[in-house]
Amino acid sequence: MQTECSAKPSAFERVEGRPVVAEFDGGALTSDAGGLLLGAADRRLDLVRRLAGCFRDARDPRLVEHAVATLIGQRVFASRSATRTSTITTSFVTTR
Repeated sequence: MQTECSAKPSAFERVEGRPVVAEFDGGALTSDAGGLLLGAADRRLDLVRRLAGCFRDARDPRLVEHAVATLIGQRVFASRSATRTSTITTSFVTTR
C-alpha cells in the first residue's frame, strides 16, 4: 500500500498567543512536537482529569501535596517524552 503524503501545513490551536503549525516538508525535525499535540488534545478533551477520575485516592488528605490529576498528568506527559526524565509511583491509588 502506497503512503499518501501531504505537503500542506497543519494549523493547531494557538499556544500562549503563538501560532502552532506542523509542516511535513522534510525540514528540521524534532521529537518534542508530539507534546504540543498531546497538550492540545488534553485541553480539548480534558483527558488527564477524566483519566484521574478513574482512580480512588487512598492517601491521607492532610498529607497530600499534589492532586491525583497532577500526578497523572505528569506521568502522561513524561511517558511520551523522549527523555523519560521523570518517574512516579502510583501505589497510592486504586482503580474504581
